[in-house]
Amino acid sequence: MPARKRVFPLRPGGPADVAPRWLTRARSAGYTSVRRLTRHSDDGGVRNPPSPPPCPPGWRIGPPDFVGVGVQRCGTTRWIRLIGSHPEVVWPPAAKELHYFDRYHLGGCGAREIAGYHEFFPRDGERKVGEWTPLYMSAPWVPALLAQAAPQARLLVLLRDPVERYISGLQHDSGHAREQGVSLSRLTPLDAFARGLYHAQLIRLLSHFDRSQILVLQYERCVSEPLAELRKTFQFLGLRDVEFVPDLTITPNRQPSKPQLDAAARDAYVAAYRDDVLALAQAFPEIDLALWPNFAPLAG
Repeated sequence: MPARKRVFPLRPGGPADVAPRWLTRARSAGYTSVRRLTRHSDDGGVRNPPSPPPCPPGWRIGPPDFVGVGVQRCGTTRWIRLIGSHPEVVWPPAAKELHYFDRYHLGGCGAREIAGYHEFFPRDGERKVGEWTPLYMSAPWVPALLAQAAPQARLLVLLRDPVERYISGLQHDSGHAREQGVSLSRLTPLDAFARGLYHAQLIRLLSHFDRSQILVLQYERCVSEPLAELRKTFQFLGLRDVEFVPDLTITPNRQPSKPQLDAAARDAYVAAYRDDVLALAQAFPEIDLALWPNFAPLAG
């Protein structure tokens, strides 16, 4: 018997008659700012989070059921929108990326601040609620804070060929710099490189969360086999209807152009990532290096 297919459009900003299900639900729950709802850029800056959404009568607030923690430029926006279209998920809490813990890099996140984080996650009945801030996994101070704020949360991680992620991240940061009329910081390439050291970041995450609480997905497989990977995601999140099929035509945020690496530069980045990639594949056998063009020779 073929899988049931229920399709909902996922085009934020489109006509009212094709408004995505998550936006319709959010409006009915009292959300008023579409700009706030669809805010999802990650420019790497320290920012204050948006205001918590209203908690409708009869709903409750508390720790998020799931949190996406990584990684920037790995298709996280597309994936959270697909998750958010599921009828068993309340989406969005206030924005895709709350960046709630960014500002606590010097400390100062206590019980009051953690209670403030919980205010972003109203839910009704048994529906799940969460967020996805790609900076969380690469920020060394966040996993400990997240473990205090949401110790039972399911964590989602999306990974991409680190060299390709580096190029995409650098282009993303360059675009923000142009929009702001400033030069790209000389430290930006170093930050973009560090975000691709996945194994080191996951090991730090595992010092605060059990392995069973973390789902590691590959961007490349989510692009080529979205339905299978979505079912895996739905099951991991504890959703009952794992056969739910949203509109799979939604695409990642594509970039019109990207920086070009010459052969010597690419070889240097591949060499710099090599040990971390090998350790990642050994610790997380679900990672298929054959899907990563720059590291396919290491597969097997």
